[in-house]
Amino acid sequence: MSNAVTLSLYVGPAIALPAPRALVEALTEVTVHAGSAGEDGFELKFSVGHDSSMLQTVFLLSGGAVPPLIRVVLAVTVSGTTEVLMDGLVTQTQIAPDTGSGPTQLVVRGRDISHAMDSVDLSGLFLYPAMPLEARVALILAKYMVLGVIPLIVPTPTMDINNPLERIEQHWGTDLVYLRDLAAMSGYTFYMEPGPTVGTSLAYWGPVLRIGPVQKALSVDMDAETNVESVNCSFEHDSAAMPIVSIENPFTRTPPIPIPLGLINPLDPPLGLLPPVPKNFEIIDDSAGKGFPRALMQAWAYQAASNRSVIAEGTLDALRYGGVLKPRRLAGLRGVGTAFDGLYYVEHVTSTLRRGEFKQNFKLVRNGLISTIQRIPV
Repeated sequence: MSNAVTLSLYVGPAIALPAPRALVEALTEVTVHAGSAGEDGFELKFSVGHDSSMLQTVFLLSGGAVPPLIRVVLAVTVSGTTEVLMDGLVTQTQIAPDTGSGPTQLVVRGRDISHAMDSVDLSGLFLYPAMPLEARVALILAKYMVLGVIPLIVPTPTMDINNPLERIEQHWGTDLVYLRDLAAMSGYTFYMEPGPTVGTSLAYWGPVLRIGPVQKALSVDMDAETNVESVNCSFEHDSAAMPIVSIENPFTRTPPIPIPLGLINPLDPPLGLLPPVPKNFEIIDDSAGKGFPRALMQAWAYQAASNRSVIAEGTLDALRYGGVLKPRRLAGLRGVGTAFDGLYYVEHVTSTLRRGEFKQNFKLVRNGLISTIQRIPV
């Protein structure tokens, strides 16, 4: 088994191809940030020598403008396994001249492939007569399959179809804005995940999943099995909320009846035995007019987001870890004490690669202290 880390760089207009050797040799640092909070993106730093014609050709046009749809794919191989870290589009290039502290650098920044969906405002240009949310999502994503986008759509708990004689839904905003708005209507999320192979990305539209396979454990202070360089754990007592959903009878139009959700949330299975006591009781806006199943999904999503009271932040060495820690999945943490050991949801990961070094900064969250399982998968 190889104990080295290999980075593969692919660049091209719309379709990324293996980068020329000169381009790879000029690359000095790679940063990729991905997770549930904020936009996924990347930053590449190149050393600009006397002959920078290759960098100029690939990333710059006359005047310093960024060419449209310059695609960058980053894949890393650790312990014989290859993972796609980023599949994105360049949004900015910057030259940092040599001021005596180091060589001139070309800095290239970009966002994930969803940036292609956020360029043109299509408000009012498309109509969706008698189409449920899932059908609209599928129709929008279909035109991006040429970029290797693979739709992964989870049906909503209810199928709302408007009578076209009474109302016809129309598109508003960019495709990305509209997809996220449709997701928010049902308490869902929308994001792009690079891979599983170079040149493809999964377009996920569905609930935030805090279940599934568990990644390799993050180990602290465990001698040869230690793979975490630093970690800081905290417990936020006042973060938890218990949303209130209003139910209205559509026939009698009686005043809405407020119903608190309770502590059981199928979108947020307990990862800790001792959850925080809810201190915020907020009525979900317009829940009475949305239908109970849809309002319930929104309230569950809000509750799950607020109940991330246990937080672990730290840094790991990917080579010692033996792989790539991926966001939006579960991972085990051990060696930090009874209160904080156990399974977590990986909310955010920032990966940094330099020659001979691959570090990952991570943020893990869960909804209670003390693990719900006795043994953590390693």
